[in-house]
Amino acid sequence: MQTCLRAARRIRHLVPFVAWLLAGTPALAADCTPRDLPPYDAAGKGGWAHVPLSKLKRDTKYAPAKEDGRSILKATAEDAASAFVHLEPSDPAKRPFLEWSWRVPALVEKADNRDPKKEDSPARLIVGFDGDKTTLTDAEQRRLSLAKKASGRDAPFATLMYIWSNRDPVGTVIPSAHSERLKMIVVESGAGGVGAWRNYRRNLAEDYRLAFGAAPGPMLGVAVMTDTDNTNAKAEGHYGPVRLACPAPAGK
Repeated sequence: MQTCLRAARRIRHLVPFVAWLLAGTPALAADCTPRDLPPYDAAGKGGWAHVPLSKLKRDTKYAPAKEDGRSILKATAEDAASAFVHLEPSDPAKRPFLEWSWRVPALVEKADNRDPKKEDSPARLIVGFDGDKTTLTDAEQRRLSLAKKASGRDAPFATLMYIWSNRDPVGTVIPSAHSERLKMIVVESGAGGVGAWRNYRRNLAEDYRLAFGAAPGPMLGVAVMTDTDNTNAKAEGHYGPVRLACPAPAGK
């Protein structure tokens, strides 16, 4: 029984920040058109929403701001973890590219994403995907069932988490210690880019295949998260606008 309760608590930590979960299969656009996600100050207006992870954890503080004429989000975590989430149904086969930027003033000194006791990051961008959960292992289905009972929400079929790592090389895929259906991909490593805005363009379909060995199902939503609840440290993360983009036209 204690083992089941510990498993429920571990997976419950992952469920709330994927509050993008939808009933049934999301409606998808027939053709590819770029999609700029709403500005961060659209929270509560069909835009972004703050999602706590647990009543036992402090919340990361998220504050929309303006910098260089654009909408950004400033996240401040002090022994804290929570997320800023936006529901966004999309088909990675038709609109495969995810573009965003972020800036961190400093790394989380003791963070190590391979160690569940030190698994923090100054910047994360998280993407949830739908899929057929009956194909998952019995153990994973039990974890998801426990998570639903604990949180009142379904968990996504799979989750990609783009992170800034202290030491793992860019391109490294790190399995989560909490769930086989969550994989972290390192897109920035070390202190070389600290203090500067860093820009990213990731192919969701390719990254999903790299992490899970299959084509992705529909995208359910996106979240950003700065967390320090495991290292009890303080960190900041500044997030620029998020965009879903199309492949370049043939010949360009």
